[in-house]
Amino acid sequence: MQRHYGMDWLRIGAFGLLILYHVGMVFVPWNYHVKSTHIHDWTKLPMLALNAWRLSLLFVVSGYASRALIGRSAGLLAFAGNRSARLLVPLVFGMAVIVPPQPWVELVTKHGLDASFPTFWWQDYFRFTKMHGLDLPTWNHLWFVAYLWVYTMLLIVLAALVRTPRAQALFDRVFAKSFWGVGVLVVPLAWLLAVHVWWFPMKGETHALFGDWIAHANYLPAFLFGFGLARSEKTMAAIARLWPLATVLALAGYGVVLWAETGWPGGTPAPRWALRLYSGAHAVQQWGAIIALIGVAERWLNRDRPIRATLTEAVFPFYIIHQTVIVVVMFWLLGAGLPGWAEFAILVGATVAGCLAFYLGGRAVPWLRPLIGLRRRPAPRRLREPALV
Repeated sequence: MQRHYGMDWLRIGAFGLLILYHVGMVFVPWNYHVKSTHIHDWTKLPMLALNAWRLSLLFVVSGYASRALIGRSAGLLAFAGNRSARLLVPLVFGMAVIVPPQPWVELVTKHGLDASFPTFWWQDYFRFTKMHGLDLPTWNHLWFVAYLWVYTMLLIVLAALVRTPRAQALFDRVFAKSFWGVGVLVVPLAWLLAVHVWWFPMKGETHALFGDWIAHANYLPAFLFGFGLARSEKTMAAIARLWPLATVLALAGYGVVLWAETGWPGGTPAPRWALRLYSGAHAVQQWGAIIALIGVAERWLNRDRPIRATLTEAVFPFYIIHQTVIVVVMFWLLGAGLPGWAEFAILVGATVAGCLAFYLGGRAVPWLRPLIGLRRRPAPRRLREPALV
């Protein structure tokens, strides 16, 4: 497989938007670990422009990258070991060290906990029970890492079933025929409409892994689609042709979502037909935006830049630390009496700075690298020895 730089840029952009989205969660009237005093209903509208597709796109890109990683691995067991080390080690480290300030801040600000953070971390966090309704310990935003590991293990099982060249060729042909031409829009959209309108209308995700059926119905097919797309030139060519239509669909879906949000604001109950329409629009926006963005990446972003390799490496450490930085900094700002725009600017700046310090500091310390999701540094080689790719 040839590296698709456009998919790298999509991954970088998607993680960047995810960090900005979590900063926005402080100001919207949705539940979050800590809330600003400056909460406005209108802030939901730009958030809803990203809400439908941001995570599904990450799973598509992850599936795409997994196809390349399998091809470079010395077998499925080696691939399983590598992905487990790269995902489970940061997940366990994150749950034990990075995430705990988040529930502590939530318990202090929402439930009046008066214990210091060290006391909470040492005495309460590892009790494996609920505290004011919060499961402790928890993975919070790192649920994505846990789900990605589970989907990767399922993918390995699938790959074991089609490991012969003939079986792989059959899989690729079936994928190409299913998602060739308008099928790349129609087939996934039909699935998502069934998920959002028929099976799980207005159902929220739990991120608890077990029983989170709407999340799995969204993200596992997206992950497998990315895996198949990595070896399907016909499907990628169809996306390159149809991305303008996909853009129109995404904007139309978003328009219906905006109409529903402004037509029945706050706690005003919407009629049942409007909820079904809202769910369908969410599905149209979700897949339309994903195809549009992949098409843009194929058309204009499939080229390398010197900064790409560094950003590609940095996005995972940024993801691991970003939400803790947001929650802790917002907690410190609560008593400052600043206007909302100042809080937002400080949060963005502090989050970028904190993520950068976490990445650069962890990258420089060999034993920290696996904990923050980076590869171990290769052993020094003689100058004339060729580097392994």
